[in-house]
Amino acid sequence: MRARAIFRTAPSSAPLKRPLLFLACTMLSACALFQRPPRPVHAPPEEAVRVEFPLDLPKEDRLIIPGTVLKAVQLAMEDFLPWDVRPHRGATPEEVCLYQRESYDVTTSPGPDGVLFVRFTVKDGACTSGGVILDMGATYAIDVTGWRILAIQR
Repeated sequence: MRARAIFRTAPSSAPLKRPLLFLACTMLSACALFQRPPRPVHAPPEEAVRVEFPLDLPKEDRLIIPGTVLKAVQLAMEDFLPWDVRPHRGATPEEVCLYQRESYDVTTSPGPDGVLFVRFTVKDGACTSGGVILDMGATYAIDVTGWRILAIQR
C-alpha cells in the first residue's frame, strides 16, 4: 500500500519532458548558426601529380611575409570582408567584384607601440567598367601584441 501512495503522489514526468525536448531542439538548431570557415578546395590527385616543385623558390620573385604581418592582415580582412559575406540579390557585376578578396591590394606599415597599419584598396582596373571606385577601402590599426583591432579608418 505504501508504495502505491508514493507512486500516486509523485509528479508526472510528462510536463518535464516537453521543456527538455524544446530546449534540446532549440540548442540543436542554434548549432547550425555556428559555421566553420570553408576548407580550401584541393585539385584532384591526377592534376596534383603534374605539379613540379622547385628545389628552392627563385629569389627574384620571392616574397617573404613575416608571420606577424600575415596574422594582422588576416585579422583585418576577417573584419573588412568576412569569408561568409555574399553580394545582395540583384548586385551589379562591379558590386559582385567588390565582394571578392582578390579584388583588393593590401599595404602594411608599422606604427608606434606594437601597432601595424593594414590598408585595403581596390586593385587598379579591378571592379570597374570605365568608372572609378571611390571609398571602397579601409585602413586598420592592429595591436600585434593583443591581436585586436584598435581602430578603423574608412
